[in-house]
Amino acid sequence: MELIGDDMIFEEILSRLPAKVVCHFKCVSKQWCYELSTPKFVFIHTRRVGNSIQKKLLSFKENSIVVDDIVSGNLEVDTSKNVTFPYDVHPSFLSIVCSFNGLILVCIKRNHNELVLWNPTTRRFKLISDDFFIRYFGRHNDTGGMYFDEANDLKVLHINCYWDVVTARVYSRRHDSWRKLNFLSGTQLASNFYSWSSGIYSGKTIYFIVSNYWFPPDERNIVAFDVISESFSLVRFPERIEVNPCQVHFLTISNKLHVIVVQYAGELIAYLVKYEHDDWIKVFSFSKARIVQHLEPQQRTNVIQDNKWLITSICGDIVEVLLCNDSFNYIQHVDSYNGPKGALFLETIVSPFD
Repeated sequence: MELIGDDMIFEEILSRLPAKVVCHFKCVSKQWCYELSTPKFVFIHTRRVGNSIQKKLLSFKENSIVVDDIVSGNLEVDTSKNVTFPYDVHPSFLSIVCSFNGLILVCIKRNHNELVLWNPTTRRFKLISDDFFIRYFGRHNDTGGMYFDEANDLKVLHINCYWDVVTARVYSRRHDSWRKLNFLSGTQLASNFYSWSSGIYSGKTIYFIVSNYWFPPDERNIVAFDVISESFSLVRFPERIEVNPCQVHFLTISNKLHVIVVQYAGELIAYLVKYEHDDWIKVFSFSKARIVQHLEPQQRTNVIQDNKWLITSICGDIVEVLLCNDSFNYIQHVDSYNGPKGALFLETIVSPFD
């Protein structure tokens, strides 16, 4: 063991173990607990986990919180496990804001709203909301994302639309404090007519879809937040998406930004578009798209089951598409998906605390 050296033991051997096993090894000694908690080890372990085909799906059900195993995009049958949220709150009062590197940002919606940074694997959590969150937290008016800055400080971005004003704030895990950011000037994106999607991280950027379903009808915008400069910009929406009404939803596949498009033009149409080199490329059109009226207890959205994919639309419709061999092989590499009642996550040892 002395010949191998600590670097080899921790960075090349223990960093390849599952998160829960790493947590057990922290009990070996104070030195091991320290070494397995350093930012360097956490970074190496998270990077290795990120390359795995195994992920977890957290779902807020009607009366429970369920975690399922996802392997190559497929739901593993009979793997569902109930988990307990850190606070005694009914699942109907919980909403997922975003998921990132094993952490899930959850909003508790009650008399006073609270934001909780939670790692379901290690069961560690932290309440990060301040007095700003006393106001109503809306499903379509509040959103956010998470990222690491260049100094390896975990940041939480929160966007609030209230009285026609967009307020963007960022939380620092290291300093345990919030600060205000400058948002885009000259836009009307804070209007009650607009609905904001959950943020999704891809290539040092967090993306949001901001849709207007009232006036002007079916106007869609993509807001991009650069995590390095901490600045906002607008990204061109795919011009080829011209049929209305139309709904879109973000996800990442092989670490690249993709958009699921569902259109209603006489018949239901669904296809997948990829954002690459500042352009939008159509990847697949799905056959036999249909709206599912009732979701069976064993079914989960945005994962593959029986060569079918259930897509959750912004308006709440669940659209089922049939996958061919090519689309099946492509979609099984989904990295991340965020929705108000479900999110993919990795089992990591990333802590809500610095």
